[in-house]
Amino acid sequence: MRYLTWILAIVVTGGVSQITFAADFEETRAKLEAAMSADIRTPEELARDNNRKPLETLEFFGFRDDMRVVELLPGGGWYTKLLAPTLEENGELYLAIGGSRVAEALKDKPGFSKLKTTADDASLSRAQGSRFYDVEMGDLGVKKIDIVFTFRNYHNLSADGRKVMNDVVYEALKSGGVYAVIDHTRRHMESANTENGRRIDPVLAIKEIEAAGFEFVDYSDMHYRADDELEYEVGRRSVSGNTDRWTLKFRKP
Repeated sequence: MRYLTWILAIVVTGGVSQITFAADFEETRAKLEAAMSADIRTPEELARDNNRKPLETLEFFGFRDDMRVVELLPGGGWYTKLLAPTLEENGELYLAIGGSRVAEALKDKPGFSKLKTTADDASLSRAQGSRFYDVEMGDLGVKKIDIVFTFRNYHNLSADGRKVMNDVVYEALKSGGVYAVIDHTRRHMESANTENGRRIDPVLAIKEIEAAGFEFVDYSDMHYRADDELEYEVGRRSVSGNTDRWTLKFRKP
């Protein structure tokens, strides 16, 4: 049975390169596991590991410890605390759009000496009465990036803001570079209401990101949650920490 599975993997992927690709994640995995157990992480951050599945998520997107990486809108730095130490020796991590606060908080900690910020002049603003942010920026300030991550941020932006972000990401990535996007799921074509403002339709996201020039490569259902009925705001007690999230991988041709 194991042999059959191996043969099917070769047939489906078109060769043995995918097996090698999976194997060469092991060194990166070891560094990520070390970062996951570091003292710098709070009990609240540790408690989210099972739900967010960082090892599986980063392996799916093809993350490796020698890459040049951008994390957009890093928030409180949950993923930054994993990415930066893993990239410390062989790679580079840039925090873009609102990353200076996280970088300042981490700059003197072990594993964060090479952490950089970029697009520091980018600004977010909301029109009066809007729940969503517009983005004003020229570019990401870096080129030939291997992966750009945005974790549960896409829903925060207006349609214009999302277009700006997708366009600058496209320009920053190298040919073959990956745009990695995760967000909370909204029902397809559901109109905005008081409960779904922090959710977004994955089909809409695919259309918008493809319109920026990207190829849609793959998706994962690792963050699918059958008991999230897509009915309530993601902060409500019934779904908080257990939201259904889409996980989409795009490539710059």
